[in-house]
Amino acid sequence: MKFLRQLLLASAVAICGAAFAQALPPKPVTQLPPKSAAQLPPKPSAIPVPALPQTPMPPPPSFDARAWVLMDFASGQIIAAQNPDQREEPASLTKIMTDYVVSAELAAGKVHMDDPVFISEHAWKAGGASTDGSTSFLAVNSKVPLKDLLYGMIIQSGNDAAIALAEHVAGSEDTFAGLMNAYAQRLGMRNTHFVNASGYPAPEHYSTARDIAILSLALIRDFPDDYKISAMKEFEWNGITQHNRNTLLWRDPSVDGIKTGHTNEAGFCLAASAKRGDARFIAVVMGAPSDRERANDAEALLEYGFRFYETHNLFAAGKPLATPRLWKGESDTLPLGLTQDAVVTIPRGKYSELKASLDIPARLIAPFKQGQQVGMLHITLDGKSVLDAPLVALQDAPQGGFFKRLWDAILLWFHGGSNGNTTTAVPTGATSVGAPTSISTPNTQ
Repeated sequence: MKFLRQLLLASAVAICGAAFAQALPPKPVTQLPPKSAAQLPPKPSAIPVPALPQTPMPPPPSFDARAWVLMDFASGQIIAAQNPDQREEPASLTKIMTDYVVSAELAAGKVHMDDPVFISEHAWKAGGASTDGSTSFLAVNSKVPLKDLLYGMIIQSGNDAAIALAEHVAGSEDTFAGLMNAYAQRLGMRNTHFVNASGYPAPEHYSTARDIAILSLALIRDFPDDYKISAMKEFEWNGITQHNRNTLLWRDPSVDGIKTGHTNEAGFCLAASAKRGDARFIAVVMGAPSDRERANDAEALLEYGFRFYETHNLFAAGKPLATPRLWKGESDTLPLGLTQDAVVTIPRGKYSELKASLDIPARLIAPFKQGQQVGMLHITLDGKSVLDAPLVALQDAPQGGFFKRLWDAILLWFHGGSNGNTTTAVPTGATSVGAPTSISTPNTQ
């Protein structure tokens, strides 16, 4: 009992003490006077980082050659040029077309690498050892495998080999020249005319630096295995070894073709191509004063391209760039894309400034066939067109059933709107190969 009274008394004292403590005014907190600005430690100030100026674009080099061009292989763009459309005598650059025609005939199965080719008196007289031009030293009335003639023409620049190939493919050199001109027109060589297969001077035998670049690009693109022959540094025939006259093959390991040419009238000519990484450029020099200068000029052009330009694969072929609304079809949308990769070559450092847009009809009404052109892709830089590519249906889009067409017709009647085209930005996620960073997702409905 006594213990219980003591416990109750202690509890009462504790409760009263707690209540008294809560009733007391709070103890004042002593605050230090604020330090003056002089007493505060100095804060480190941010050091301004100067903005790096954009690297200026130097003008292309200049030469004494009469005409020259630098072409980007991926896009076919002319990067730099002087007198690109001025007619010049192409000399043995002609043999690039002879090579192209023979390669096309080989691909079509009309001739074969192991064909025995007869060396006519015309081939021997017009291009053989008795002339002052380049020759493969073929014996008259002999038979030579087509493959050896092709190597002799490309590597040794044999005029006799070129004429013999022309006669084998077309029956005569004149007929073969007609084939050459037909291919030239097909490739878009608008200022070119051939009258022979070797490049022997003639009044109506001419081309331009631009056209030779177009031809060189076509040979590399269409017949890459044949193009590799032009990278060989020498070839032996009939016990005679001759070296490739393209001296850039020894100077620069990235140079892998394609052809030299020279006559007194044409001067010294060279078409050369080089590949570094994903970038390839083609340089064509016509009418240079010397062998050394044509090589130096072409080398300088190729270096200019690699140093100051860059190539970008913006959009992959076959990947949807847009899926706009499709009316009266089995499907409600139509995937649109490209038949070829959208590749551009631009000055270095300009990639982020590219702009891409799609030009698509406001209303798409089924049916559509796969590959049918529906719109256009436009790539611009600084307001100037860089690339225009057709936008095609990536799959068949047949008409829907009767009730689907009827329902869509009702919706279209209420929907209204224009029947014209609408221009939209390209969706950012439209490709897996990289795209300009400034594009945005459009509303294509």
